[in-house]
Amino acid sequence: QVQLVESGGGLVQPGGSLRLSCAVSGSIFSIYTMAWYRQAPGKQRELVALITSGGNLNYTDSVKGRFAISRNSAKNTAYLQMDNLKPEDSAVYYCNAQKEITPRDDYWGQGTQVTVSS
Repeated sequence: QVQLVESGGGLVQPGGSLRLSCAVSGSIFSIYTMAWYRQAPGKQRELVALITSGGNLNYTDSVKGRFAISRNSAKNTAYLQMDNLKPEDSAVYYCNAQKEITPRDDYWGQGTQVTVSS
């Protein structure tokens, strides 16, 4: 059974940094596109960033230049480095793993809260 375990959320002041981690177990890490989504109260869940097994990257416009997604195959872990955080970045952040081969199953972590406030 595939499991995603997130860590690294918390409370940070505007302009601060956090690094989220997503550890994957129960499957072959290299066949997954890894992504981070976020959901703020009253809003839809949105894609923040993704990284394919080949290293292709995609970011939503609001985080370009501030966030960086990466993956470490030796540790079966994906990361989201978040710098220059803004109050509007406050949300529950979810890790997602989607298989790049059929069947294209996807899996979700439990979510981690990020709060940016002074």
